Formats: sequence, structure tokens, C-alpha cells
Amino acid sequence: MNSLELKITKPESHIKQGKIAGDRYSKEEKTKLAQASKDFESMLTAMMLKSMTKTTDGLFGNENYGGDVLDVLFETEIAKHISNSKGMGIADKIFNSMTGDNIKDYNKKNVKNNKINEVDENVTKAIKDIENTKPSNNALKRIEKFEPIINEASHKYDVDKKLIKSIILTESAGIVNAKSKANAKGLMQLMDSTASDMGVINPFDPKDNINGGVKYISKLLKQFDGNTNLALAAYNAGPGNVNKYDGIPPFKETQNYIARVNNYLNILE
Repeated sequence: MNSLELKITKPESHIKQGKIAGDRYSKEEKTKLAQASKDFESMLTAMMLKSMTKTTDGLFGNENYGGDVLDVLFETEIAKHISNSKGMGIADKIFNSMTGDNIKDYNKKNVKNNKINEVDENVTKAIKDIENTKPSNNALKRIEKFEPIINEASHKYDVDKKLIKSIILTESAGIVNAKSKANAKGLMQLMDSTASDMGVINPFDPKDNINGGVKYISKLLKQFDGNTNLALAAYNAGPGNVNKYDGIPPFKETQNYIARVNNYLNILE
């Protein structure tokens, strides 16, 4: 099959404005539309990369064993990374034409609208038990020092900074060298395997740790269609357990964890 060449100088001009029907879609449908828009942009980006590297016989040249396979893999991963970071604006354009929202604002709104009645009843009870429990002043002062790092990671991985702060407060109370009995380390309490997967070199370095933790929660939010509570459950208990129980696992620790993060989300300015 012949490859399809793609040459786009102004991608926005190829997307017609559809009839905006924002109220037509439920929250779940909007979340799926957002992901589908990003997947489409990622596919277009991969095709553009393939066209751009055609004159050099791909990213790895024509004399590398398995180079054609590696080309596809690398082009796909690079395209995903571009689309999931700032992107080229194509996904936003598509999503906006159908819903009237842009993806970034919609994802932030999702976090803010994370109401108590949308979560498991055991989590609801745990939230009520600790409702309005404020973090200590010392913990708040400690995380103030990391504000620039948090803002940078929030922008880089498109995760609400209040969510990042709430996770840090819950995980370590802002203590840089915190270490749990399970050997989770640093501000966002990363296990060694997670830290390695996220490219963290020193889990006790604030910038390294926060970037690794935010990258991980960003990945989980995408994996669970933007559902903050499922992403938090996966952060605490592992995505395997969320899939196993098809929701928040019946672990008291995990339910209390989600409750604490939600409580801080509601309290933080």
C-alpha cells in the first residue's frame, strides 16, 4: 500500500466550524471527545513526521536493521508527546467546533467540578469525616517554596496545580526527604519503579520528584478518561487494582487517600 503524504501549512483552515452543541454531550461523552480529538491530532502529527523525514529515509535511515519498524514506533511516540503537551491546536479546534469548549479549560473544569456525590459511597463518608480539615500552616509554608516548580509542571503536563498541591500535602505534607514504610520517596511519594518509569533520577530532589509525580498523575488522568478519583485511586493503589475492581478499590487506605486529596482541593485557594 502506498504511503499517504501529508502537507499542511495551516491545519486550522481545513477544519470547518460545526454546529456547537455543548449541552448535547454528557461529561463522559465530552471526555471521550477530548481524547478522540487528541488521538486524531496525534495520528496527523505522525503522518507529518513521516513526510518530513522521507528525504532522509526515515528517522533511522535505510541501512538500519528494523529501521522501518523503529521509524513507526518513534514517530507514533513523538506524535503522542506533541499532542499531549501543547499540541498543534488541531485537537482543540475539533473539540471546540463540537462543544464550544477548549480541551485545557474543560479538563480544568472537570477537576473543579469533582463533586462529592460522584464518588464511591465509602469515599463520600470518608470525605464527610474529614471535611474542612485544613493542612497545617507548616505544611502550607513548606509547599510555598515549590510554587515555581509546581506551576511549571502544571503547565507542562496540563494538570491543575491545586490537584498537584493537594497530592503533595496528602503524600508528604511538603517534606522533601519523606520516606514511607513501603519505600515511597519524596514530596509525591514515588515508588522506585514509578520513579524510574517517569525518568526521575533523584526522588529526593524537589524538581525531579514533582515532575515525575505530575507526569505520572497526568498519565493516569488520561488512562481513566479524566476521572480524577480513579486517577487518584490508581496513584495510591496502582492502576491494576482500579481495573481489577472496575472502580475505586475497596481499600480503606485508598478511600481515605482520595477523601484527603478532595478535601484539600476544596480548601486550597
